Amino acid sequence: MRIPVAVMVGWFGLAPLGAFAQDTWMSVMLDGQKVGQMHVTRDSQSAQVITTQSLDFRVSRLKTPMVIHTHVSTVESTAGGPLAFSSNGGQGTSATASTAQRRDDGVFQVDRTINAQSKVSLLQWPDGALLPEGQRLATVGHGFRPGAAYTLRVFEPSRQQVADLAVTVVGDEWVDLPAGREHLHHLKQVLAGSDGTQATELWVDDAGLVRRSISPLLAFHIEMAACNQACADAPDQAVDILSAAMVGAPQPLPVAVRVAPMRYAITVRGEHGMPFVNTDEQRVTDLGGGTYQVDVGYPPQFGSGGEPPPTDEDTAANPWVQSDAPEIRAMALQIVGDAQADGQRMRRLRSYLTYYINRTGLDVDYGAATETLRSRRGDCTEHAVLLAALARSLGIPTRIVSGLVYNDRFGGADHVFVPHAWVQAWLDGFWVSFDSAQGVYDTTHVAMAVGDGDPWRFFAATSTLGAITMQRTESMATGTATSLPTTVRPDYVRRALGDLVPSSRPGS
Repeated sequence: MRIPVAVMVGWFGLAPLGAFAQDTWMSVMLDGQKVGQMHVTRDSQSAQVITTQSLDFRVSRLKTPMVIHTHVSTVESTAGGPLAFSSNGGQGTSATASTAQRRDDGVFQVDRTINAQSKVSLLQWPDGALLPEGQRLATVGHGFRPGAAYTLRVFEPSRQQVADLAVTVVGDEWVDLPAGREHLHHLKQVLAGSDGTQATELWVDDAGLVRRSISPLLAFHIEMAACNQACADAPDQAVDILSAAMVGAPQPLPVAVRVAPMRYAITVRGEHGMPFVNTDEQRVTDLGGGTYQVDVGYPPQFGSGGEPPPTDEDTAANPWVQSDAPEIRAMALQIVGDAQADGQRMRRLRSYLTYYINRTGLDVDYGAATETLRSRRGDCTEHAVLLAALARSLGIPTRIVSGLVYNDRFGGADHVFVPHAWVQAWLDGFWVSFDSAQGVYDTTHVAMAVGDGDPWRFFAATSTLGAITMQRTESMATGTATSLPTTVRPDYVRRALGDLVPSSRPGS
């Protein structure tokens, strides 16, 4: 029940912002409350430009403090060509570090360390992808005529991923900054595929150097404003990000109704795209006006059904879902024993992890599978990542789902839906859910995004957290959802809801 804040800050706080002045301090705020600082230097040396960006960010999750540090350094030619990059930082067990150098053949050699495990790989630079100096030059080159529009390809060193940003020039404005008013150019950047929901507002000077930015982050807006070092070093304020992301339920949901299909009416405030996803277990209907009907737990012929089969991402190892690690494979084989069918294997894996991860830690940000295997510590994301890794090591396609789940009481609040993550496995032609953190998957799980386990995929759900109101819940157990089938086959319920009842002992 946790959100990978370090990852989100890494993207919205660093990569899209472009290059800065020679030595810039910035104050970092969440909805007007100071939570950190950013320091950026830009050093032109003969034929190279070296840019460093250091971010310190402090928040809490249910009074558990989180201190996140991220440092990125890039080396580019004076024309904006990529030459090298490095990054390090994170929080808790999610600490990562990487260095990359361009070889004579144009390929980058990347040395990456996640949770003390190192790996060397080669990176073919994505066509047109820009680092900070390249972004600055492209911004100036396109000019600042109001209404002008263009697309930038931005490379994010921490995750070595590229994204397209649609840029629109809004116009020139006088902007109040801590050190006084400045006449700046207002730009809007929208992340491709986000339906406008993940937009960064930028204010840059004539040289394309960023002086202010505002981006979405969970239920908040994160703002960075240029100031002096004394301003950036000012004391931070306490902001609890998880409390703001919880959604109140309109009424209690007893355990008895959670195993039957459920219908939700959910309103999302503000300008957001579709905040929920259709899966083999969930159907989403747009009712208009920011209200959505979400049906969970119906047979595929009444839900979305017919989802595409697994892709290579659903079976491959990655830096977090380390299904190729020998210790992951050995543990998986030990847990499943003589089970042959994938469904039985998944139930044994789920049951085992429910008891194996026996220390909950809200200060863990996004632990990789091997780290969780060793520490036996974490929350829903650690459960999901390790369960997916164990399953993939056995050849079972899996994906990680992020969304909301109901709790009778959480963080001092009664009857709330909280951010959550779980796993879906490809079984008998359908994606079927398993939740080792809760010990049971039920129809109070509302899916908002699916991915391969890379924390970047969690972005699909974060921009609407804090803007959601649960208007109504209806359960088939009470016969109120009359427009849908009145009977559900017991064999389907058990398959569609994964493992309904936690086993009494691990590995059963």
